[in-house]
Amino acid sequence: MTSRPGLRPSALPTTVAWSPAMAAYDFGPGHPMAPARLELTARLADALGLFDLPHVSLREPDTASDAELQRVHSADYIAAVRRAGEDPTASDPERGLGTEDDPAFAGMHEASARLAGASLLCAEVLLSGASVRAVNFGGGLHHASRERASGFCIYNDAALAVQRLLDGGVGKVAYIDVDAHHGDGTQSIFWDDPRVLTISLHESGLTLFPGTGFANETGGPRAPGTAVNVALPAGTGDAGWLRAFHAVVPQLVGAFEPEVIVSQHGCDSHANDPLTNLNLSVDGQREAATAVAGLAGRYCGNRWIATGGGGYDITGVVPRTWSHLIGIVAQNPVPVGTRVPEEWLEYVREKFGRNAPERMGDDVDIWWRSWEVGYDPADPVDRSIIATRKEVFPLHGLDPWFD
Repeated sequence: MTSRPGLRPSALPTTVAWSPAMAAYDFGPGHPMAPARLELTARLADALGLFDLPHVSLREPDTASDAELQRVHSADYIAAVRRAGEDPTASDPERGLGTEDDPAFAGMHEASARLAGASLLCAEVLLSGASVRAVNFGGGLHHASRERASGFCIYNDAALAVQRLLDGGVGKVAYIDVDAHHGDGTQSIFWDDPRVLTISLHESGLTLFPGTGFANETGGPRAPGTAVNVALPAGTGDAGWLRAFHAVVPQLVGAFEPEVIVSQHGCDSHANDPLTNLNLSVDGQREAATAVAGLAGRYCGNRWIATGGGGYDITGVVPRTWSHLIGIVAQNPVPVGTRVPEEWLEYVREKFGRNAPERMGDDVDIWWRSWEVGYDPADPVDRSIIATRKEVFPLHGLDPWFD
């Protein structure tokens, strides 16, 4: 029997942005960004009962308009995306279109704009008060910059959500990115905006695309200290990653005092991911989402938008991690010992010829050593942590050694 999450009678109104049409974001056979990631996540979350909770609204997003996209992207770039979708044989490498990472496909603009529209929907329901929390697991396309596609990302939906919140009267937004890759596009868009704190924990650019995201990247002249980067060494596992998160993120979020958190939950940090070199578990990724939820509750009146991101083990990792994310956003976390519903496992066997994990967790110990215990200069993770703390903490009135 499948264990289903228990309803909390005081649960906060929550929106999940989802439509099967979002799977049209498809770079073609063999590309790592397989649209099945989204379908499998929706099927699993539904099988777990997360879409049936009375305080959860499942809403289909519209495609973002050109005017909405122009809040973070240039008109020329949007026009180039349209052209690429109309003639997929053409390429525009200067804008990152028609490349190996971002091959053009028919309907590229419309498919990309729908994912962007999903995160804009999340922002709208928070601004209107219809929901306190929202999730777009099809979003998190954090490499797209104002003028360029990059790293499987065409339009930066997370940046659009942040900008819509600002335009709607929110004074400060904290953006927290836990993808294995640096959130370079979002950082670049808000590089000189003191209203936005971007925090990215990722595998070091010395070993992973996009080769950026070092501790000394701290924001523009009008916004010093608002870009925060923790570049972790390849091989970092749950204990080191969670130590780094808790040694940097809560302190800075508390000092910044945001009104809303927008987070990106790429799950390509998992040990089984084929494109990265970190060593996290589903349990560790779930713990990261739980930590972000705690920060939203402590500092933002629970106002939180969560997005997906990278993640390329499409049957073994992505659906479980993002179903956990949906459950946590909806204040109905799924225990890691929960059995994966048999109907979902059978669907994976029939469609993909694979045996997916039978439990919602990886059955690992995610204990980590808190920063207060002390700093070990021989430990490469600790060296990454202290590099970030020394660069950024003083800019927020924090002590890099003791806060």
